[in-house]
This record gives sequence, structure tokens and C-alpha cells, in this order.
Amino acid sequence: MEIGIKKDLLVVIAPLKGTPGEKAGLKSGDIILKINGKDATNMTADDAVDLIRGPKGTAVTLNILRDNWDKAKDIKIIRDTIVVPAIEWSLKDNNTAYIQIYKFDDTLPSDFKTIANKILQSSAKRIVLDLRDNPGGYLGAAQEIAGWFLQSDQVITIQDFGKGKSQEIYKANGNSDFANYPVVVLINQGSASASEILAGALRDNRGVELVGTKSFGKGCVQEVEKMRDGSFLKVTIANWLTPKGDSITDVGLAPDVKVEITDNDILQKKDPQLAKALEIVKDLK
Repeated sequence: MEIGIKKDLLVVIAPLKGTPGEKAGLKSGDIILKINGKDATNMTADDAVDLIRGPKGTAVTLNILRDNWDKAKDIKIIRDTIVVPAIEWSLKDNNTAYIQIYKFDDTLPSDFKTIANKILQSSAKRIVLDLRDNPGGYLGAAQEIAGWFLQSDQVITIQDFGKGKSQEIYKANGNSDFANYPVVVLINQGSASASEILAGALRDNRGVELVGTKSFGKGCVQEVEKMRDGSFLKVTIANWLTPKGDSITDVGLAPDVKVEITDNDILQKKDPQLAKALEIVKDLK
């Protein structure tokens, strides 16, 4: 899983697909109060990672507080070797390509190109792009994926260094092969960083509708400074903005169509967010 600090609390940004965290039932936005009984309320993300990681087959217990819970609960996770795919796709309703991007790593651009060529040769005429529970990754990967959906001169994000300082503009980089395909994007509380940059770019440039729940709000650029005593300090030096200048940091992206997934939906293996996205994209031209 990807974890981070939000509003001074240690939270689960996203339980990655197929990992022990996802299998144990962790959800985006879960607050981690204790790790194996140790108070985590003032713990750094790096220290938490050191405690959570361990040998395959061993267990770690997280004390979790969730929005709709009356009290915190212990969740036991069995550690395992983590292998997370970058991307998968399938054909829905015979004419809709359903693309799930799980992370923006250095393999994504080439993996996406392989999948994109298959989509272009298929019967797909529209796309649902699923960025839920994607904690982000490399900005360069987001640029290249944006380049399939946008024209090369279109802005995908702005790096803002503060009042009175010049901004750095990042533009789409690609062939625009999907620029005329109707698109709907799925987001949730686990969509962070590069996911938010891509979703914001498609919304601001093409009016693409976002379906799901509000994204995480991870839009700061940080540098690590080493202190004299050997400790490290992370300093925020800039923030990512959407093409229209909206801040992502601590704000996130609000969906155009809000759809929640309940615990009962999960038990019944229903996905009302995807169902709504497929419904919307079907009527787009």
C-alpha cells in the first residue's frame, strides 16, 4: 500500500492491487493509529514503512480508523512479495475500452503503447480510464499518457513555486491517437499525485467528466534537506496546479458525478462507480 501524511495523520493513500493490504480490506483514507501496538499518530511515513515491512509470511497488525466506523479496529496483514501491474485493460459493452492504471512507473509508457495499439485495432470507440487507488509516480509517465488523449501543445500541469516566482509549464507528450475518443475518468480518495495531474489535465483541456469520489490531494513538490544532527527534513518547494490554475495540494479534485461505494457493494462485488462511468460514456459522441 501507499501511505502518507494528511492533516498531520498517517493515512492509507491507496491499497495497491493484489497486495496483502488490499486483500486484508484496507481502503483509501484509512487512518493508521497504531502499528503492532505502537502509537503511530506522530510517526513519519518513512518510520511507519520501516515497521510495516517485514519478511514474507509474517504478520503486522494495523489499528485503523475509518470514516464510517464508530471506533478503531485492528486489521491483521500477512506480509508477502509485492508485484503490482502498471496497467490492464478489457473491452466493455463491445465498444468501450476500460483501462485501469495502477501506478505511473517507468514501464507505464511502453506498456500503455502496447495496450493502446490493441485498443486502436479493436471495436472500441470510447474509453473509461480508471485511476482509482492509483497513488501516482513519475510526472514524465503522466505526460506521455496525457499525450495519447491531448494535443501536444496542451498543458497538463503547472509547477508553482510561490508568489513572485516564475512557474514551470508541462505539456502533453504523445501522438494524440485518443484525442477524439469520448472519455470518462474514474477517481477516488486513493487517486493521488500523477493520477490527479492526468485527471485534472483531461478535465481542464477536454471537459472530461470525473466520476467517483474526491481525490487525495497530493500535489506538493518536496526536497529532502540533511540536518547537522544527521536527521532529514522534507521541505515543500512548489505545488502542482491543474492547467486552469487550480491547486491540488490538500484540496484534491472533486468529481463531476459523485458515486460512493459502500461496504455492502464490496461484499456483493458491485462497482457502482464503474457502472455510472460506462453509462455516461455510452451517450458521449
